[in-house]
Amino acid sequence: MVGGNGSAPFLVSGGGIGGLAAAYALARQGFPVRLFEQSSEFREVGAGIQLGPNVFRVLEKLGLKDAVLADAHRPPAQEMRDALTGKLITRIPLDEAFVRRFGQPYAVTHRADLHGALLAACQGSNLITLETNRRVDGYEDHGDHVTLTLQDGEQVSGRALIGCDGMWSRIRERVVGDGKPRVSGHIAYRAVLKRDEVPDELWRPDVVLWAGPRTHFVHYPLRRGELYNLVAVFHSDRYEEGWNAEGSKEVMWEHFRMQVPQVLRLLERIETWRMWVLCDREPVKIWSKGAVTLLGDAAHPMLQYLAQGACMAIEDAVVLAEKAAVFPDDPARAFEAYQQERYLRTGRVQIMARVYGEFYHARGVVAELRDLMLSPRTPEESYDGIAWLYGGP
Repeated sequence: MVGGNGSAPFLVSGGGIGGLAAAYALARQGFPVRLFEQSSEFREVGAGIQLGPNVFRVLEKLGLKDAVLADAHRPPAQEMRDALTGKLITRIPLDEAFVRRFGQPYAVTHRADLHGALLAACQGSNLITLETNRRVDGYEDHGDHVTLTLQDGEQVSGRALIGCDGMWSRIRERVVGDGKPRVSGHIAYRAVLKRDEVPDELWRPDVVLWAGPRTHFVHYPLRRGELYNLVAVFHSDRYEEGWNAEGSKEVMWEHFRMQVPQVLRLLERIETWRMWVLCDREPVKIWSKGAVTLLGDAAHPMLQYLAQGACMAIEDAVVLAEKAAVFPDDPARAFEAYQQERYLRTGRVQIMARVYGEFYHARGVVAELRDLMLSPRTPEESYDGIAWLYGGP
């Protein structure tokens, strides 16, 4: 299938997971793509990422499911435990019954490995041009084409523009214009240990979440079990843009010092923590304007409590490319159809991620009510509770 509008390429701003997925999905539909990344190299900042059945469904459409699974870890279960008592609140098996229910597996992987699989796929396509040190500073939509202005003043033309430039998107400022992201009041610290740095009695193959009062701590293996991913989240009013500032251990210990030994012993093993302030936005119905649209965090940034930010971006990419194939000579119409198909699903994830955050960080009576609701659940009832997410798109 060959795109319309001659050979003019789609222009993609941003070379993260969403941008690369968009470029590759469009190329698979026969469209040429030019992707602009402002950094000097393509790389993904971060650590572990959870991949639900919904993202494997779209990765399969892209022919990348096996490549992503090759570096991933398949945990036997998810667990939630009380961080003050150690009590098991709920355990959700991720075994054959889970795969039968959703038709796809659940896995955890390093963000860099997922990004690397997408990058290798894009590098292998003769329809995709990848360009680094190329920051998009502005654009003009002329109706039949879009012109970008890059940081050095150079102008580049293409058939349409897809803003994959993240939470603090410059393109969103013009398309939506809703100001800065909403600061949640939660901070996440992350770190990765090598397998031999984790005592055997603390290493678990599962995804384990320790729920505490206004905190939670998650750990699970990465990269076929060779690494161990740790994420500690707590409430704080500190604000700093970006994903890679160094976190103060003293600030973190103030929030976790009363928790069970399993949590404290893992936290003690970290020499340096990277931190980021958790932000999101209110869901919006319109994130396209003419031949310009947004994708991933630029369109619908969400808190990480459902582990769906990257998954939603990859879903976006596949749907956008499918709509572009339906309307190859009318990007504006394709973008409108893409947005229409996506806004309710992504909006639900944005809102439910906030709800899950409240559940994880519950205190007192609210924590007791959470435990009473979750503890009696059978695996089938747990699957029913997440089917709205894992069963799509």
